[in-house]
Amino acid sequence: RVEHPAGGYKKLFETVEELSSPVTAHVTGWIPTWLRGSLLRCGPGLFEVGAEPFYHLFDGQALLHKFDFKEGHVTYHRRFVRTDAYVRAMTEKRIVITEFGTYAYPDPCKNIFSRFFSYFKGVEVTDNALVNVYPVGEDYYACTETNFITKINPDTLETIKQVDLCKYVSVNGATAHPHIENDGTVYNIGNCFGKNFSLAYNIIRIPPLQPDKEDPMNKSEVVVQFPCSDRFKPSYVHSFGLTPNYIVFVETPVKINLLKFLSSWSLWGANYMDCFESNETMGVWLHVAEKKKGRLLNIKYRTSAFNLFHHINTYEDNGFLIVDLCTWKGFEFVYNYLYLANLRANWEEVKRQAEKAPQPEARRYVLPLNIDKADTGKNLVTLPYTTATATLRSDETVWLEPEVIFSGPRHAFEFPEINYKKYGGKPYTYTYGLGLNHFVPDRLCKLNVKTKETWVWQEPDSYPSEPIFVSHPDALEEDDGVVLSIVISPGAGPKPAYLLILSAKDMSEVARAEVEVNIPVTFHGLFKRA
Repeated sequence: RVEHPAGGYKKLFETVEELSSPVTAHVTGWIPTWLRGSLLRCGPGLFEVGAEPFYHLFDGQALLHKFDFKEGHVTYHRRFVRTDAYVRAMTEKRIVITEFGTYAYPDPCKNIFSRFFSYFKGVEVTDNALVNVYPVGEDYYACTETNFITKINPDTLETIKQVDLCKYVSVNGATAHPHIENDGTVYNIGNCFGKNFSLAYNIIRIPPLQPDKEDPMNKSEVVVQFPCSDRFKPSYVHSFGLTPNYIVFVETPVKINLLKFLSSWSLWGANYMDCFESNETMGVWLHVAEKKKGRLLNIKYRTSAFNLFHHINTYEDNGFLIVDLCTWKGFEFVYNYLYLANLRANWEEVKRQAEKAPQPEARRYVLPLNIDKADTGKNLVTLPYTTATATLRSDETVWLEPEVIFSGPRHAFEFPEINYKKYGGKPYTYTYGLGLNHFVPDRLCKLNVKTKETWVWQEPDSYPSEPIFVSHPDALEEDDGVVLSIVISPGAGPKPAYLLILSAKDMSEVARAEVEVNIPVTFHGLFKRA
């Protein structure tokens, strides 16, 4: 087990300046000639406005990063996304829009009357697009989890425009983890108001770009609606599962209290985090729909409580759905542990906090698609390669027990990536993840989900980001390619950060491209081939 007494990880949460133009990175090792294109990633880059701090990991203002690869040379560029939240903060020199864990106080310059009326104005929802970037047709969008996404130029990193999803389709927000099929079709999920005032979850589909070149957003549609376990309290949803024929939605006990969410936040200085609560009795409900027909399967899958942020992969096999997840055991919300004060604490304190938090575990659940009442009391899983079970109970629910695919005390396998283009929604063998050590990202890990064999890249006082798999153009095997990650190494040597290239076969270093600037934490991103 690696320790971090020097606290170098604190540099992940430090404000940086954007660049006016790309800088050249210093390459050691050999960059594959076939690696041509851009790594685009999002994360927070401004952690305070003047003297006003942001409090939560998901509050800092969105910074878009790009590493360009061309003929073995590498450049690095970054720009703040010109969201409303950012532009108004810069203009007024204060936090103007309430973020995930930071309340924006009303304008001190306003008189008592306009302040009084702003109590009755709805919450101004943030557009701080710090979580991910993804393609829709020929366009690229930076996003968070609200109804606002931000169109950006992937070459210059300039902000083009804010887009409100509510104008196109019936959702109150959408996740930062859409599924993108090889033809360019985009699927996503978001909370919405369903029939008779009760809450529901809509799956939205954005078709690929057509020959007429019209913006595909104009053709978005709801394909299926999942019901909510509690009509007034939707669950927090961060990602979902998709196979060629099915959509899988995992409904966790982390709930949004809508009464709090819709009440006037300014009356009690609230933010998004204040609206979460846990349902301590429901456990987890899993829902399945047929993708093409948009039909809900009437099977009630149940299991014990966990938090879920990231699906690893989902696939079909002989009448079963295999659902691989990065879970955190229990119903307490993991985000309670991601306040910047926690993450910036000294190592012993960081460890102390993480001891109390839900424990991470990568798990495989197996969902039988064909249920026969005659099998009540039996385990329905007949696949030879898994120990996961699904037991039909007399109340017609199907109780699931997982197969554990990765577990280490307070060591998470998180931010999972796969060879998505070829193996997304299909049977697969490998996943690449970021290893969190008491929430501190300190290693990159490859996992064989069949044998549970692992390969690890780790260096002292080095803090990597989500690994992104890039397949070799002539790949024959699932893991023919490289893995890209942004690493900061504040302690060692003159260069504070670098782009790391590993062989996806054995996680050995192929090359690194060092830059002279610090790079704060990034969450998600993509590789855009040239």
